[in-house]
Amino acid sequence: MGKQNVAEQFVDILVRAGVRRMYGVVGDSLNPVVDAIRRTDGIDWIQVRHEETAAFAAGAEAQITGTLAACAGSCGPGNLHLINGLYDAQRSMAQVLALASHIPSGEIGLGYFQETHPDRLFTECSHYSELISNPQQMPRVLQSAIQHAIGRGGVSVVSLPGDIASLPAPEKSVEHALVTARPTVRPGDGEIEKLVRLIDEADRVTLFCGSGTAGAHAEVMEFAGRVKAPVGHALRGKEWIQYDNPYDVGMSGLLGYGAAYEATHECDLLILLGTDFPYNAFLPDDVKIVQVDIRPEHLGRRSQLELAVWGDVRETLRALNARVKTKTDRRFLDRMLKKHADALEGVVKAYTRKVEKHTPIHPEYVASVLDELADEDAVFTVDTGMCNVWAARYLSPNGKRRIIGSFSHGSMANALPQAIGAQFTDRGRQVVSMSGDGGFSMLMGDFLTLVQYDLPVKVVLFNNSSLGMVELEMLVSGLPSYGTTNKNPDFAAIARAAGAYGVRVEKPKQLTGALKDAFRHKGPALVDVVTDPNALSIPPRISAEMVTGFALSAGKIVLDGGVGRMIQMARSNLRNVPRP
Repeated sequence: MGKQNVAEQFVDILVRAGVRRMYGVVGDSLNPVVDAIRRTDGIDWIQVRHEETAAFAAGAEAQITGTLAACAGSCGPGNLHLINGLYDAQRSMAQVLALASHIPSGEIGLGYFQETHPDRLFTECSHYSELISNPQQMPRVLQSAIQHAIGRGGVSVVSLPGDIASLPAPEKSVEHALVTARPTVRPGDGEIEKLVRLIDEADRVTLFCGSGTAGAHAEVMEFAGRVKAPVGHALRGKEWIQYDNPYDVGMSGLLGYGAAYEATHECDLLILLGTDFPYNAFLPDDVKIVQVDIRPEHLGRRSQLELAVWGDVRETLRALNARVKTKTDRRFLDRMLKKHADALEGVVKAYTRKVEKHTPIHPEYVASVLDELADEDAVFTVDTGMCNVWAARYLSPNGKRRIIGSFSHGSMANALPQAIGAQFTDRGRQVVSMSGDGGFSMLMGDFLTLVQYDLPVKVVLFNNSSLGMVELEMLVSGLPSYGTTNKNPDFAAIARAAGAYGVRVEKPKQLTGALKDAFRHKGPALVDVVTDPNALSIPPRISAEMVTGFALSAGKIVLDGGVGRMIQMARSNLRNVPRP
């Protein structure tokens, strides 16, 4: 075997770290690395049509597998396109290594063609961003980048000039053992004892759960049962905590429903589990709050804490379950369960009358049918905007399904690219992109990536010809909607012209058959559903508190409708409430 160059060594280390794909768009400064991938077993180059798609796809792959994923962009404009998807990955704690190739090393700082400074540009959306300006820095810089991404949960960026990538790798370079998995972190005994005392002294405890409860469903349920606590969740906690949950009181926040808001405000101890819930307007300011999080920098940045607990949620709850006193008084829990069921009963009626005959089609009806027809282990990727509402209200988690979106970064156009990354991890698993017409059209070019690789992603397009969430925000703020209307083509015809399956649905009676046919199709498919742009009710009176679209009053009044199969669970949980 001949002596390796830097690019070959770079690729070999990625393979050792478990990377199986690198998403990107080829370019001259990337050529040495792409060629090394071509000649290396165990890793593939995935050609996308836009580098933003590459970053979103890598982030989704990392969230599905829990392992390191990679993307790349060529010098200047190429790697700049990565930045939005990398922001999303960083804020989602997705383990992503991004390669930002660079201009020739001797030209850096001289205003060369396509010159940027990627090692500076990506610092805000990464844990680590460094430039390899000399072969002697390899492999240590790359190994450090990998360990930052895995160890801290997020993005690392390595900037590599094309000429450096072509140079011989250093002689006798030290390659140390790579860290490829994160440990669990247990809080100290002192913090556990303080938390036990707070819980034992509290009469009314509420749990509010985020994505940090992944893998801790059993522990959360056992703990809630011991302390008779209602359990609410943020949107990123939905897939991990809502299913098989006899203590469920719904979701808080702008898209919230049920009794989660009341449960968090009427308790005397609120425990935040693995959530960096950003909307402090929805959190109480007169209740004792404890926060448990694996990332200490998240502790206390949303609300004043009685106790901050640095640790893994599962390990923390295991320690608590062995020590807290079992409470016997269910009155607070039962009252919240009843409030939750009553709240869902009230809103569900408005969205169950004649929806199967309503034209344009109610998007709630589309989401409800999609939820019923999709596989038990389907992966849903969800566009930001109104698709977030339908996912929050209608998708039913069960411990096998995954729901991925730009829930922390809030980017448009995320669903299709994330579906690409999710589908590459398992071609036999059903992946459904819940796309809005605005988000889909923004990165529509990468529908061609589905066709090129024959990826069987099913795109269900909620086509209301508008930027619905933005329009809603304008109306809530007392502004007339402006610049929110899209003049759309027949997206199904575009899909067919690209070589995929495409069908347009304009009448409710066509919907079930169209979705079933698309799901049966072996390759990529798009179902273009024309939906009602006026699906959400608007409050009859606009108050000062609604000036910002994410105000508490807006969340409680504007988004008041539709809950899908969650009403069935709420009714079932009510059976456990003693009757007077």
